[in-house]
Amino acid sequence: MPVSLADIRAAHRRIARGVRVTPCAESIPLSEITGAHVFCKLDNFQRTGSFKERGARNALLRLPAALKKRGVIAASAGNHALGLAYHGRLLGIPVTVVMPDYAPLIKITTCQRLGGRVLLRGRDFAEARAEADVLVASEGLAYIHGFDDPDIIAGQGTLGLEILAQVPDLDAIVCPIGGGGLIAGISVAVKALKPKIEIIGVESVQTGNFAAALRAGQPVTMPRRATLADGLATLTVGANAFALARHRVDRVVSVTEAGIALAILRMVELEKTVVEGAAATSLAALMAGQLPHLAGRRVALVVCGGNIDPAILSRVIEKGLVNDGRLTRFTAKISDRPGGLADLSRVIAAAGASIKDIAHDRAFSGADVSAVNVVCTVETRDPPHVVALHRALKKNGFPLVVAR
Repeated sequence: MPVSLADIRAAHRRIARGVRVTPCAESIPLSEITGAHVFCKLDNFQRTGSFKERGARNALLRLPAALKKRGVIAASAGNHALGLAYHGRLLGIPVTVVMPDYAPLIKITTCQRLGGRVLLRGRDFAEARAEADVLVASEGLAYIHGFDDPDIIAGQGTLGLEILAQVPDLDAIVCPIGGGGLIAGISVAVKALKPKIEIIGVESVQTGNFAAALRAGQPVTMPRRATLADGLATLTVGANAFALARHRVDRVVSVTEAGIALAILRMVELEKTVVEGAAATSLAALMAGQLPHLAGRRVALVVCGGNIDPAILSRVIEKGLVNDGRLTRFTAKISDRPGGLADLSRVIAAAGASIKDIAHDRAFSGADVSAVNVVCTVETRDPPHVVALHRALKKNGFPLVVAR
């Protein structure tokens, strides 16, 4: 079933009372580090932290009365589940969600708090979907696909309408791709109204669903691989989404996991907003130099969600600091006599670095009982500063083993 601009406009009117019009202001710091004029469409500001509310509310409002009474079910890694649970509660429609076992803890607990019935089933989206189909048959529930239902795609397309209204003279929109529903909806809306605006999709190197579908000419199933961008790990793009997006999306690029981690860190530091891995991919593509033709142009980044587990965020920030050259770890051999550690500390301080953590390792420091290995975690300014610190330590007689 095709989705048209008229469908998206109707969805925009339909959901207006329940879904926020999120900000899309220019980010001066992100513009400075990327060379483009960057506007962030902050759909992580939705009540449940993601753009998925748009499609969820639209699909729920479009249900026949009998199905609204019985309820709906979906397989989801998280954000679609949250959107359905929240708007189902507002609209009085029971919601059941089957989540795969890798779903982030924050999304599971939040979905339950919002009133959804959560079932953890399956190792991936396909297995979770199979479990949901069983309940569709046994309980008479309506299945709402998270990224391929036409009403979902139309709802997600409202984000594109808002960007066009908020950013005059836009040159490009950079959007994450998982199942494809978001970029399909945006591309239908934008290309119908402003066909010269470039639509660019971004995937993780660990997912690659849309690029694989383009190569094959149809959706294909990709193996599940661990990724920070768990919202993109759908294993395949939707058939409807792919049919709508394949000739409207101008290019697709992929970003590394290290690039995603660094983009999350940049969003926290510079934009003062928390984003999940999927939402960071758009910035990661610009930061990695994947889109050099956008320098000096007006670019909207789709910041699609902010539901990242706090424990994961903490680790991601530390990994981002490492990738940014602002945190380094090495093992140095020092004298175990008085003054040995002080000598090492003086060299580190003289190089302008700061010791964050230090631990002694005597048991595995070799045959010399007068020496000890110390494992040092040190804060630095940038990669050249790390190189200078290591050079200074070696120059002063401290052999190093650098952690990678």
